[in-house]
Amino acid sequence: MFDGYDSCSEDTSSSSSSEESEEEVAPLPSNLPIIKNNGQVYTYPDGKSGMATCEMCGMVGVRDAFYSKTKRFCSVSCSRSYSSNSKKASILARLQGKPPTKKAKVLQKQPLVAKLAAYAQYQATLQNQAKTKAAVSMEGFSWGNYINSNSFIAAPVTCFKHAPMGTCWGDISENVRVEVPNTDCSLPTKVFWIAGIVKLAGYNALLRYEGFENDSGLDFWCNICGSDIHPVGWCAASGKPLVPPRTIQHKYTNWKAFLVKRLTGAKTLPPDFSQKVSESMQYPFKPCMRVEVVDKRHLCRTRVAVVESVIGGRLRLVYEESEDRTDDFWCHMHSPLIHHIGWSRSIGHRFKRSDITKKQDGHFDTPPHLFAKVKEVDQSGEWFKEGMKLEAIDPLNLSTICVATIRKVLADGFLMIGIDGSEAADGSDWFCYHATSPSIFPVGFCEINMIELTPPRGYTKLPFKWFDYLRETGSIAAPVKLFNKDVPNHGFRVGMKLEAVDLMEPRLICVATVTRIIHRLLRIHFDGWEEEYDQWVDCESPDLYPVGWCQLTGYQLQPPASQSSRESQSGSSKQKKKAKSQQYKGHKKKRKMPVGKKPVSLSSLPMTGGVRRGLSGDEELTPPAAQTAPEAFPPPSTSREFTPSLSTVTTLQLKEELIDGEDYNFLQGASDQESNGSASFYIKQEP
Repeated sequence: MFDGYDSCSEDTSSSSSSEESEEEVAPLPSNLPIIKNNGQVYTYPDGKSGMATCEMCGMVGVRDAFYSKTKRFCSVSCSRSYSSNSKKASILARLQGKPPTKKAKVLQKQPLVAKLAAYAQYQATLQNQAKTKAAVSMEGFSWGNYINSNSFIAAPVTCFKHAPMGTCWGDISENVRVEVPNTDCSLPTKVFWIAGIVKLAGYNALLRYEGFENDSGLDFWCNICGSDIHPVGWCAASGKPLVPPRTIQHKYTNWKAFLVKRLTGAKTLPPDFSQKVSESMQYPFKPCMRVEVVDKRHLCRTRVAVVESVIGGRLRLVYEESEDRTDDFWCHMHSPLIHHIGWSRSIGHRFKRSDITKKQDGHFDTPPHLFAKVKEVDQSGEWFKEGMKLEAIDPLNLSTICVATIRKVLADGFLMIGIDGSEAADGSDWFCYHATSPSIFPVGFCEINMIELTPPRGYTKLPFKWFDYLRETGSIAAPVKLFNKDVPNHGFRVGMKLEAVDLMEPRLICVATVTRIIHRLLRIHFDGWEEEYDQWVDCESPDLYPVGWCQLTGYQLQPPASQSSRESQSGSSKQKKKAKSQQYKGHKKKRKMPVGKKPVSLSSLPMTGGVRRGLSGDEELTPPAAQTAPEAFPPPSTSREFTPSLSTVTTLQLKEELIDGEDYNFLQGASDQESNGSASFYIKQEP
């Protein structure tokens, strides 16, 4: 595997430069393959069974694949050319892509370095010619530059169980060695070299070629799940050449000995890593499957939709009645907003019947077992009742937690909930949460955790006090014990970077940051935008992804908005003002319209009583395309339009204001750093 390295280095290498570093390899986690030189895992072949160099063209390859018994040439052509043609003329002709000449004399053998020098000179000539041509550079967002320039940290892949490799990432960490393409090389063919991970950011890794020691001059970022990243030993098994970077070829005269010393005892990727990546990116949902999904214009009901496309587990659903197939909705396949056909009828949820009397050709119902499972609950004993009060994330303004009421109790633990002070008289803006949803909380949750609670619209007795409000309305709070208290060991920390869906524009995935952590509840901030666009999201939400997810799956990532972009968005929204309405926006928040996107007028929507709430969907319906970058990036939305996400996993536990006669002490304000452990959210007082 390491044969031929000596001939790749300069003849004039000094003895002092060939001294190998005495620095020992740092210990790494134990469940990755260990590179050994005893043949147990990877054997470094000797000169007889390893790599060989063609004496004619300089090609490096597996010795057994070379021509003739002596294995001196890579092909019959090279063997004949060496014996019958001028070696010098043949080399130059081959390097220039021309057939060898027949009128020449056989010259004496030359070392490989001479061949490399000839090709390097040829490459330099081509590069000089290319400099005269005008180059057009594509300005794009780079996670690597963004993280390096700001010393950011990214959430590890293990935080995202629904993402590719989320459950089998293992101990991939700094100092793990991999084989990658060598870009610092003048050979005409693709060659590889060994690199070590310097820093991890989600799927992305900052790599440094082996032999550069503390020199970061040629460090580069790449996606560790990419097709060009391999475990050490892959080149030997695949017959690919390992060639040291040109910048450090002079440093060592014996590269084989250097690699043996540096790699023995180090860690590398599992041999089946690429296979695991491929398997984790296989998704059971297929185009033409039929599902029930929330109606984005009337949250209180569901409609039938058909899977149009699947990207990285995210579904583009087209409502079945959409003739031009533009009335769509984006969500993850594990989203709680989608269900099997017949789900609404089985639990008593409102459902809009389709005008289409029979299935279209090729469409078929999605098997029920493919959908996310919710925790089973026992509704036979003490349970939620209509009229009970609680606190809930508003699905139409995900930056707020509001005073809410249980309006209807459905089967299987599902609840219909309305936001106090902003409900339509016919309940058309009620929304469905499961009893174990992380988006509902007991009375007092916001106060204990120092989160601003949005009071009912028009409520003037401020500051809002639950005790007074319950007495005034003659209501009771939902019992604390009915809320789920599970807090997974999620691993998120404040300041971590990730890629997050703008749940008010769910076709968009944006650069984002975790700014607060309340047990399992995360405050997600969209980089470059004001805090009013932040969203509360559960730590296990399928709408959060590791850094590099968009690159891995081919989905378009929305970069942070620049100051000029935000100003242009603001200017555009001023020119395209909406008609005034009584629409409830939450806590004094204004909608910023994306450039080139038509504002949705609410004046034409019918009033059903109470306060009008926005029920329209996305205007821009084009699926994401990773190949094109938008001219202007729409901001994360705070409008009352509905394109929400309601998470399914378990919820936090909250305070109850001595409602049912039991006294509780609450753990005061989980700090922004508190995130892990199966902690209780209250402690019952002993008498």
